[in-house]
Amino acid sequence: MGRMSRPDAASPMALFELASAFQRSRVLLTAFELDLFTVLNDQALTSAEVAAAIDADPRATDRLMNALVALGVLDKEEGRFANGPLASRHLVRGKPGFLAGLGHTANLWHTWSDLTGAVRRGGAAPRPPINERGDDWLRSFIAAMHGRATEAAPEVVALSGLEKPSRVLDLGGGSGAFAMAFARAGHTAVVFDLPNVVPLTRSYVSAGGLAAPVEVMAGDYLSDPIGEGYDAVLLSSVIHSHPPEVNRRLIAKAASALNPGGRIIVRDFLIDEDRRGPLQPALFALNMLVGTSGGDTYTASEVRGWLLEAGCRDVVRRDTATASLVIGRL
Repeated sequence: MGRMSRPDAASPMALFELASAFQRSRVLLTAFELDLFTVLNDQALTSAEVAAAIDADPRATDRLMNALVALGVLDKEEGRFANGPLASRHLVRGKPGFLAGLGHTANLWHTWSDLTGAVRRGGAAPRPPINERGDDWLRSFIAAMHGRATEAAPEVVALSGLEKPSRVLDLGGGSGAFAMAFARAGHTAVVFDLPNVVPLTRSYVSAGGLAAPVEVMAGDYLSDPIGEGYDAVLLSSVIHSHPPEVNRRLIAKAASALNPGGRIIVRDFLIDEDRRGPLQPALFALNMLVGTSGGDTYTASEVRGWLLEAGCRDVVRRDTATASLVIGRL
């Protein structure tokens, strides 16, 4: 999560390259949205054949596919196109390595295009809440979160310091990837999320093939009871969606649901105290600006303060390959 090197001040071209970087991502996202890579699965086709399959203009499809060749995503021989190794492994729908979360990245394109307006306004344009953005948006969002959480979950479980067996609440747990990892490690796990999310949670949990079941609870964690008697409450990728005053109340609510000696585990991007970096948290703060009402990236001292206010002690920080943990124990 280090800082990106600055463009060479003596090279205006470096700034032009930075400014035009969106073109490359848009090429990939458009091909993903058209399901072009799935059409090419294990076969070489002309651009006209692909255009017919995706119901698109032949000339425009040809230019898009040639750009993908130039980017190294597709191969081209004698006028026929085929998926390159990465595309074959990760961009073909139905394959084990399919990056379904790119659908969410494509959705982010639209919110990020309003960054100028968000900076002028001081926040996102009015938009429906998550549970009112439609099934396609929700599926893409949960798929994106699932892929990232599945990769990160084993390390989070290992760093949680929980004795077995413990009862763990995955608050706003989405697909249940973290809950499933805790269950595989011998803990009892509960996922709490919105009513239209929990059917997706159950489908991911069912596909996980767990020996011990993961409990799923539906509700709004800001307004509904979340249960009690937990040894740990995990808030992964939760606090960045809310302003400080909401996070303060939410962490206090999590603390009230814990057994004596229980712990709150906050997992999120943390930005340096002077907010100069690292790059990913700095960019993510803007992602929250264009996509939420009051969300942000927070510093370790801010999170620590909320945990101490909620009655936690022994607050520690643990950095992982994908995010940071701040853990407080009652």
